Amino acid sequence: MRPVLSPVSLAALLLALTASGCALGPDYQAPAVPGGERYGVDPVPAETVATPVIGGEAQRFLAGKDVPDRWWTLFGSERLNALVQEALANSPTVASAEAALRQAQANAKALGANLYPSVSANAGASRQKVDTGSFGNPGGGSSIYNLFNASVDVSYGIDLFGLTRRGIEAVVAQADLQRYQTDAAYQSLVANVVTTAVQEALLRSLLQGQEAIVAGQAKTLRVIEQQVQLGAVGKAELLSARAEQATEMARLPPLRLQLSQTQNQLAVYLGKAPGEYRSSPFELSELKLPQELPLSLPSTLARRRPDVLVAEAGLRTASANVGIAVANRFPSFALSASYGTQASKTGDLFKADVWNLGANLSAPILDFGALKARHGAARAAYEQAAADYRLTLLRAFGNVADSLRQVETDAELLQAQHQAASAAAEGLQLAELQYGLGAASYLQLLSAQQQHTQAQAGYAQALAARYQDTAALFHALGGGFAGGPTATAAQ
Repeated sequence: MRPVLSPVSLAALLLALTASGCALGPDYQAPAVPGGERYGVDPVPAETVATPVIGGEAQRFLAGKDVPDRWWTLFGSERLNALVQEALANSPTVASAEAALRQAQANAKALGANLYPSVSANAGASRQKVDTGSFGNPGGGSSIYNLFNASVDVSYGIDLFGLTRRGIEAVVAQADLQRYQTDAAYQSLVANVVTTAVQEALLRSLLQGQEAIVAGQAKTLRVIEQQVQLGAVGKAELLSARAEQATEMARLPPLRLQLSQTQNQLAVYLGKAPGEYRSSPFELSELKLPQELPLSLPSTLARRRPDVLVAEAGLRTASANVGIAVANRFPSFALSASYGTQASKTGDLFKADVWNLGANLSAPILDFGALKARHGAARAAYEQAAADYRLTLLRAFGNVADSLRQVETDAELLQAQHQAASAAAEGLQLAELQYGLGAASYLQLLSAQQQHTQAQAGYAQALAARYQDTAALFHALGGGFAGGPTATAAQ
């Protein structure tokens, strides 16, 4: 006798039953994003102050504009672009993030298959010995025979209350969370490469300047030693010169240490061992300061910044887990079916068919409040995720506000440092002239040299800060990649 339902018809019936079910628990709703067009307490000025030097241009804030993809190219340096591309291609950090993303996506795909029936094919052969006496035939002896079988089995859990669908919703949210974490890894890597490369260029410049100062003082010291021998100056002036040279030489080891540490860190970003890194000829002078700074709205930031999107994906996961906790308190249904053939001889294997249909019902009856407690825990986790999302969003707004204020302050600081460096340079030139004419003492020249050294270092640091904090602003605004991080790395 043939089965009433074929396997294909049975599968169609199972899918129809699933479609008629409902998913219990809350349906996720994206949280509201605070409105407004301002990040900080004070409004952002239309543009920063300007200084008549390279890197001192005024920067204009373009409200409502999105940060461009591949924002680091706005600095106009091919060497900097090459460093970023090398990091994107070789960094273990992004390689790890991409592997975690593939894992999360595969897990989501695997769980998604639970919405459909599971079909498997089975074939087997056995040789059996049966005692016919056990079947009511005393003295009948035993019988030995072969048994061959082949069948197709179908099993399916009917998702009437949405347990499977909420589970899929949770793992899809987790896959999205990992995708946003991968984006965050790419963006953080780019920002770190840019700021670290600028820091390396700054430290090399400071170190070269300090070495030049020490070399100049060595020449001056030799002149003073000759003057002491001739009796033209006193020994006190020689001692002062030696002390100042020692002070300036003491500044060299910390600078060399900072430069070495910065280069080691940059090597790690590039996916290299520090011993494999070779210092780039990258210089601050080859950078171009981006003069137009797009300033996206807070509502846009919430849909672009990876850390905010990660927090929202966590909220989606928590919402799905509430639905899972609710569905676990309801009965679960499963159907199974098998259709095939069996025979004692291989030649008779497909002459007769066998089949079976089965159903299973499982429902909680007495669990002493365990399922209810798990439901309460899931709701509490959702409330925690909602609070974490809001905190992440507020911190993101605060980060942008701080970055905006830093960019504005950097422009003012560079202007002040440029004025100080210009005045110190004039003062040193005058002191050198007076010292050469005998109208000024060495201590006066020494004081002018110190002021000039400090002013030049302060100016270089202020200039580097403009580039670094501009990069930090792009990063804070969620600047990303056209076509996704992977496409950018391929480019």
